[in-house]
Amino acid sequence: MNETTRRPIVIAHRGASAYRPEHTLAAYEVAIEQGADFIEPDLVMTKDHILVCRHENEISQTTNVSNRPEFAERRKTKTVDGVEALGWWVEDFTLAELKTLRARERIPQLRPANTHYNDQFEVPTFAEALALAKQHGVGIYPELKHPTFLREQGVDPVPAFIAVVGEGGGQSAADIMYVQCFEIGAIRSLAEMSSIRWQCVQLVSADGGPWDQRDTSYADMIAGDGLRRISDYARGIGAEKALIIPRDASNNLGAPTDLVARAHAVNLVVHPWTFRPENFFLPASLRIGATSAEETLRLHGNIAAELRAFYAAGVDGVFSDDPAAAVAAR
Repeated sequence: MNETTRRPIVIAHRGASAYRPEHTLAAYEVAIEQGADFIEPDLVMTKDHILVCRHENEISQTTNVSNRPEFAERRKTKTVDGVEALGWWVEDFTLAELKTLRARERIPQLRPANTHYNDQFEVPTFAEALALAKQHGVGIYPELKHPTFLREQGVDPVPAFIAVVGEGGGQSAADIMYVQCFEIGAIRSLAEMSSIRWQCVQLVSADGGPWDQRDTSYADMIAGDGLRRISDYARGIGAEKALIIPRDASNNLGAPTDLVARAHAVNLVVHPWTFRPENFFLPASLRIGATSAEETLRLHGNIAAELRAFYAAGVDGVFSDDPAAAVAAR
């Protein structure tokens, strides 16, 4: 059976991040309990070249580092992929130092219930996330974050990724692995070394372009012959969902584009991101009301209807902060 005709996969975006602080083993465990087919760890690197699971290498929002006086002097400004930010950076910490920190909810204003789990969980390594996936027989779908920047900082995630996967060993459902990146070079490198252990996915967004090829836009990459060129090195695209079903001026779902059909025509699977249950992220017509605007935004709306629209559009999987909803809608 062609892979594009199988039932869509459910990818737990940073774990079940609607229910636990993202990128913690607890978030991945809840996702597995909810029936996710894959858990998704974003990967950055420590000073001593260990891949760890954080959405960004700047960790002031997702850990308690700002409350640790011994690390106060490490706060600094860096420019990552053209964006300047002040904070604490994973690549300035050893793994041992990072393990003394504790994870915190990234968007507490929308997920106040998750703050009850603040300061309870460590920052996991990629090896720990991979072992968890193998233990439970689910797939893993890592993303390499900012590989060009990290390489310029003296920590290259590509060989580290290859080493961790190689050391994982064994055969299980966790050996079903996709690896994704917004940059092109890292994915091409991994595609050249690919085996049955991983399949490569090129991430694309509605705006911008890959940092390592700044004369290229994502719009150009998915237009014309662009998808065929992606298919030369990747098995699929991880597309911002607006590229598949855009929203109209009233913030409601419009008509699907032809992106899924064109991708399938060159044998690429399509995994859109990101499906989140809170009203803040949903189309206007799928929001559920409440007594105040603030409460309305953080309530869970009709995410099932949004998911069903994308399943009907023919996508091959979805990235969701609420894996249970994605499984139920499927």
